[in-house]
Order: sequence, then C-alpha cells, then structure tokens
Amino acid sequence: MVDPRLITTNPYPVDIAAPDISAYKKGYDGRGEQAVDYIHTFTTKKAGPHVMISAVVHGNELCGANVVDWLLTNDIRPLSGTLSLGFMNVDAFLSYDPSHPDLSRWVDEDFNRIWSPGTMDDPDRPQTSEICRGKAVRHVIAEVDLLLDIHSMHKPCDPLMMAGLCAKGRQLAQSVDMGMRTVTDQGHKEGMRMRDFGAFSDPERSQSALLVECGQHWDKRTQNVAFETMVRFLRCTGIMEEEFGAEWLENPLAGPKDFLDVQDIITVETEHFTFAKDWQGLEELPKGQLIGTDQGTMYKAPFDPTVLIMPDKRLIPGKTAVRLAKKL
Repeated sequence: MVDPRLITTNPYPVDIAAPDISAYKKGYDGRGEQAVDYIHTFTTKKAGPHVMISAVVHGNELCGANVVDWLLTNDIRPLSGTLSLGFMNVDAFLSYDPSHPDLSRWVDEDFNRIWSPGTMDDPDRPQTSEICRGKAVRHVIAEVDLLLDIHSMHKPCDPLMMAGLCAKGRQLAQSVDMGMRTVTDQGHKEGMRMRDFGAFSDPERSQSALLVECGQHWDKRTQNVAFETMVRFLRCTGIMEEEFGAEWLENPLAGPKDFLDVQDIITVETEHFTFAKDWQGLEELPKGQLIGTDQGTMYKAPFDPTVLIMPDKRLIPGKTAVRLAKKL
C-alpha cells in the first residue's frame, strides 16, 4: 500500500534509470561477521578506517544506487582498512516505478528520521518497514568511521554537502574538496538522520559522516555529481589508490564553496502551509521578506541575508518545509 502522503504529480523528466540490485541481496562481510542483506563489507590486513558508501536511504533517489552498483559490479576493493557498500531502504527502492517516481520514497515513514536515541527500540512505536530495516543495519552504521550517504533533491538546485552537527563534518567536507556549498545544521524536528547517528554527532569522537545532495533526483547531471563525490571521498579516506576513479573526474565541479549554517527550520504545522513563491533553494532573502504562511502564521526571513536550504514540494504536516541558513 502506497503512503497517500507521497501521491503527487512529478513535473521533472526521469533521465536516470534504477539499477537491478537483486544480485546483491545476499550480503557479505569479509570480517567473518554475520552479513546483512544488501550490505557488502570488504576488509584488508592493512590498518585503516572503516569507510562506508550508503545509498537509497530514500527509495526514489537513484544516483547513489547507481554508484554502489558500479562499485560492486567492478569489484572495487580497498587497499587498506575496510569498505562497506550498502543499499539502505531496500523495500522502498524495489517498489520504484519511473512513471510514479515519488511513490517509492519510503514504505511507511521516512527512513532518514528514525535515528534518534531510543526511537527504534520504543515499544510503543509501530514496527514499520523502515524501523525493521533500521534495526537490521544500525550495528553496521555504528561501526563505521567515515560515512558518505548519497542523496538527491526533489527540486532543481545546486548540489549541497550536508556536513552535520559538528566542526569535524565541515573539516571532512573540506577534505573531500567538491566544488559545492557546505551546510551544517541541527537536523529535523521530526527525527534524527542516519548521518547524525551515534558517534557521528559526538564532537569528542573521531567518527564523521557526510550527506551529499547531488541535484534533482532524476537529472543525469546528478548522477555525475554522485560519482565524483564518491571518488573524492574514498580518495581522501586513504583506503584507495591515489588514482582511483580518475574516469569520473573529467568534469569536476567548480561552484562556490561557501559554508552555510542552518539556524532555524520552518516545520509544516497544517495542511494549509503555502510558500510565498515557488522557491527552488539557495535564494538569498533580505531580513523580513515573507517566506510562507501556515493558517495565518507568517514566516519571514530572520537574517540578512537568509539563505533557503532545500524548500520541499511535499508540504506534509510535521515535516520540514525549508531550512534557513546564515553564511559563515
């Protein structure tokens, strides 16, 4: 059964195909641990970090699935440390239909909002498809030193590196050195993202994670950004050879490298929320400009300038409408 909240008209061309991941169902763990379906872990005898590339936290975001498929198909292995490659919300992804591409975003709830402490183990919480998958994979996520979680966006917008809660996230983003803006924020009121789970959001621990928003979900350019980010990320971790993935760096990004800090979030309260304009993202608004209204409540730009981060088309009560950032 499709979540009715996901029923919407898609105005964008679908130019990226979903890979067939059936061959990866039986997981693999070279460390001798019990493998999890759709997660493959390769280890070496040489010391190094445990690095992970994750995809389809949202089932309709195809670029990351193609990246992980390429890594597995080409038998990419680390020279040191450990490399895990994982498809996350598999049930949602396997329901993907290009004629209705938004319907596979999740099965029951957003997989990227269930990572707050205690959420998955709450006895009063329904055992949704996402909760069950989260429980199955969280021990792998907890073991990872460096994570790249590959995402895409509903609206056309320049790519963004989402660096998490701590300064270490910004430092990792700088090391990856993509030509895109880096955003730090405190997450969503609805719940914690996988990227912020456990040690990733602890400033006293070394583990760090990045979430990359590569562009509009089904734009071919988005897939190119996903591959380039993966290559630069794996190179900076030190577990791959220096020339790894050179074929994906032919057209490097050369965009702005601003740092943006989200200091406020507008959350949809009612079904009557509307934006003042059809914001696409990264607009810079003067203080006081109207952003949107929600049943009489007016939301205005609190800073000068206020940078809009990923305004959503799906204005579902309880979910984030848009994040409001300052330039650092």
